[in-house]
Parts: sequence; structure tokens; C-alpha cells
Amino acid sequence: MTVPPDDGFSLAAEFPEPAHEQWQRLVAGVLHRSGQDVPGANAEDALGTDLEDGLRVRPLYTAHDTAPDPGLPGFAPFVRGGRPEGNTVGGWDVRQRHAAADADAVLSDLENGVTSLWLVIGAHGIPPASLGDVLARVHLDLAPVVLDAGADTDAAARALLRLYAERGVAEDAARGSLGADPLGFEARTGERGLAFGPVAALASLCAGEYPGLRALTVDALPYHEAGGSAAQELGCSLATGVAYLRELTGAGLSVEQAAAQLEFRYAATTDQFLTTAKLRAARRLWARVAEVCGAPGGQLQHAVTSPVMMSRRDPWVNMLRTAVATLAAGVGGADAVTVLPFDHALGRPDAFARRIARNTSTILVEESHLSRVIDPAGGSWYVERLTDELAHAGWEFFQRIEGLGGQAAALRTGWLGRSLSGTWAARAARLARRREPVTGVSEFPDLAERPVAREPAPPAPSGGLPRVRRDEAFEELRARSDGHLASTGARPRIFLAALGPPAAHTARLAFASNLFQAGGIEPVTEGAFEDSGATEVCLCSSDAVYEESAADAAGRLRAAGATHVFLAGRPGPRPPADTHVYAGCDAVSVLRATLDRMGVS
Repeated sequence: MTVPPDDGFSLAAEFPEPAHEQWQRLVAGVLHRSGQDVPGANAEDALGTDLEDGLRVRPLYTAHDTAPDPGLPGFAPFVRGGRPEGNTVGGWDVRQRHAAADADAVLSDLENGVTSLWLVIGAHGIPPASLGDVLARVHLDLAPVVLDAGADTDAAARALLRLYAERGVAEDAARGSLGADPLGFEARTGERGLAFGPVAALASLCAGEYPGLRALTVDALPYHEAGGSAAQELGCSLATGVAYLRELTGAGLSVEQAAAQLEFRYAATTDQFLTTAKLRAARRLWARVAEVCGAPGGQLQHAVTSPVMMSRRDPWVNMLRTAVATLAAGVGGADAVTVLPFDHALGRPDAFARRIARNTSTILVEESHLSRVIDPAGGSWYVERLTDELAHAGWEFFQRIEGLGGQAAALRTGWLGRSLSGTWAARAARLARRREPVTGVSEFPDLAERPVAREPAPPAPSGGLPRVRRDEAFEELRARSDGHLASTGARPRIFLAALGPPAAHTARLAFASNLFQAGGIEPVTEGAFEDSGATEVCLCSSDAVYEESAADAAGRLRAAGATHVFLAGRPGPRPPADTHVYAGCDAVSVLRATLDRMGVS
């Protein structure tokens, strides 16, 4: 390619150089026209978005938004990736999760793009005795295996090591992780059933004889699934990793050997930039821990698309959620990515769901060429700044845990559970008010949707920290509606009374219809109230029409038998209604009370 000489000609020469203050004044003007009088200097803040952990995202980032030097890919502090080449050599490790003893499913995944296996072993998954059958047709020198066995860790690990020996797999050819995670097991179950002595013995064995195997997993998913924020997830992973370093070095391993036995697991969510920043911040924080301990600072990362975000209603939307989360994990530099199938929340995934899950990574790597760029987010003022702020928030939470005596003490005193619960309570309030919308659940639900049926999956471990879902409050409401439909042949109904011309009522009619369907309540918009089969009604129109005719309409409807009158719009100087529904109202409370009045149990 011939590069033209630099003749000093600038395409922007005829335009004045824009200033940040000029943009702020323009923003202030737009806000003024929308009824908000905000001075220019504060206009930018008015457009900011609050995140958890005290973080706030601004609408504009410039070169003046400084962050520490992220270094180079593959070098400390590893913000830009754990390897110099990033994921440019073959993409990330596509790791499929299996919790059922299905050798055909395992083989199908490996033949169609999956590069490693994540096997759930024990009472909540594959029986340890079935491990050989599940892996009977797997080339163990080619496919890394990661175990997740809880209390059966030692038995499952020994069984896998026996398989390596029986199949003639060289010790230096074995790849993967034995998955021991005593603190993660305790967080899940509330039990201290996984003694560290056998875990340390496995770590010593791996360090001495199996250089490609790691013995321990630092799993942050229990804290994410209990409602924790990104910073809390980071802080818990650091505290757990430090606890394992202490135990392993106390058992005789060097700090370098101990650090090499750890793999870290994080959740990837639909908050694309926050997920990318979290993975980058995690590597930076662990590099700091390793620096203090005198160990190499790299962090092997396994990202899993978040179970918390997976909806049971309209589960097809989960394909889009996991695609965004996988993109975020890949951009964030994850070494391995597990895409949970879209029907994960419904039971045992079928072949189609597993195919879509593995193809999500394949499309991003092979068709979107995401892995051809080392650290795609590097240099983004927004991502670099968010990474730095999240790293500070995560380090602060880690220090609080260490101040309590470490991760085990934080778990056993209940402090950690209370902290995660408080975070989830705040988020649940946003979900209830639909400030955090869930498509197909709290927004745009489809009451005519045919349910997706799956075989029951093995029960998940329980007894420790709770498992939460974004859809849980609305799922409870929809389940009540389903029960009413099954017992009576009809769903609970509400009549939507449109007042005035379409231009006046269309917007609020659509809003009310969407709102009530989120609770499993069927809106009726045609015909007369007396013929609708409803006992409650919602008036829908503009403020001007309400002033003119809402009082008369409400009176006529009450006379016709309406027991409760809603009005779509914020409370104000309007004719009296029993309840107002509006954007930002507590939709869950309104819908729950409505079902109670309707006798829907």
C-alpha cells in the first residue's frame, strides 16, 4: 500500500476545535427544553448512570479521564490480558458444562466446536463411578477436563487420574482442573465437608507430576448468584485465592507452585462493559496480590454466562443475553468461556440448546473475528477508567473481608451473606420498579407463549448462600396466574378503558397492557366492561382527557360492577382512583396486590 505524503492538509481545518464546555452547554440546552434547568457544568452529571458499588458512568469520556498504565498484554499488571498473544491463537477455550451422564452429548459437543469439558460430579451431577463411561470416547490427551465435584472432589479427582493412567495419557499431556474449592462448597451448602488436607495432597500431586493440571478453582459464582455486585465478586475471589495460597504454602508448596494451582471463575452478564472491566480488574488485582506474595502474577480465567440473568419465561431471549455476555468475556480476555444453554433455568438442556450455546462462541471467534484483536477494549477511555474504578472498589471489599479474618470468617459469621443480601435487595427494588427491565418477563411478556418443557436437571447444591434470579418476583406472579388458568380455564383479567381519541390513549394503553401482563393478568381492550369477565379496570388516556372525563368514566364503571379502578399516570390533581400505575411504580407490589384482590392464590 502506498502512503500519500503528509502535505499538511487537514480535513478539519475549516472547523473550530470543539471544547468540552461547549458540549456541556448544548446538553444543558437540551435538558432545559425537556423541563430540567441544569447549569452547564452540572448538565453532564445529570446524564450519568449509577451502578452498584458506588460507581457512576458518565455520558462522555475523553483523554482527560486518566487511569493507571495498563501495561502490555501478557505482562504485569495483566490488565490487557494474561498472554501476549491474547486469544488470537485459536480463540478462547470453549468449555461446555455437563451435569448428566450422557456420553453421546459429550462427544457431540467435542465434535462440533467445544474444546474442553466442565463436568459436575456427585449428588448434584454425574456419579463418580460413571466418569469413565462419560469419557469413554474422549481423547483425554486432546480435551481438557475440568471437574466440579463438591464433597466428592477427592474421589472424582482420583478417578480422573486413574483414567489418565489406564488410557496411557502422558502426565504432561493431561490438561484441565480437578476443581477443588472448599470455600466455594461451603458458600453453596453451608457445610465444611471438604477438608483441605486431601485438597493440598492433590495440589502437591499436580505440582509434582501433572504440570498441565490445576487442583483448585476459585469460583466467584456462588457470590454472584447470591446477588453480589461486581466488586463483591472480585473481593470474594481475591480473599478466597489468598486463603488457598496460605493453605497450600502451609502444606509445603512454594508460593509459585501454589499460585499455579489456581483457576478463577467469574460471571459474565449482559452489562457488556462492566463484565469486560471486571475481568481486566481481576487480573490487575491478582497481580498485586501475587506481587506482595512474591509469585508470578498471571490469572487463568474461566468466564460463565450468568445464571442470574437467565429467564424462565420467553427463554429464547437468553440466546441474546448469552451472546452479549460471551462477547464481553471475550473482549475482557477470558481464557475459557462457558455459554450456558438458553434453557438452563428450565431443566436439562436438549441437543439444540447445547448446539446454540457452543455456536455462540464459534460465531464470535470464527465469523466475527473477535479473537483476531489482542485486547479489543484497550485504549477505550471509558473501559480503562471503569476498570480502574472497579479495581479500587473490589480491593476495598477484599480488605474488609481480610479485616474480618478472611473469607472463611466472613462466611461463617454471616457478614458476607448480609452484605450480598443488601446488594440484592437494592437491585430487587430496581427490578420491581422495572428500572432494570427483563425482556419477556417484566417488559413485553407474552401470555400466549407456549411453555418450554425440559427433563428435570439434577438439583443444585443448597443450604448456604441463596441463589437469586432477576425474574424471580415476576415468575412468582406468573406462576399464580398459570395455576388460576389451570383450575378455572381462564387467566385473571383487567379491563382497559381507553378514553378519548387514539392519539390521547394509545401510549398509556400500551403501557398498562404491558404492565398487567407482566403479572399474568390478561388485559381486555375490546367491547364493554360488563362483557369482559373482569372485576377491575384501568383508565388510559392523556392528562387533559382525564381532567375532562375520568371522573364520569370511573363512576359509570363502578356502577357497572368495577371493584377497583386504576389510572395510568402519576398521582396528581386528577379525579380519584384507587391506584395509579406509572413508569417507575413498584410493579411487583401493585401486581401482587391485584392478584390477591382477584383471589388468585
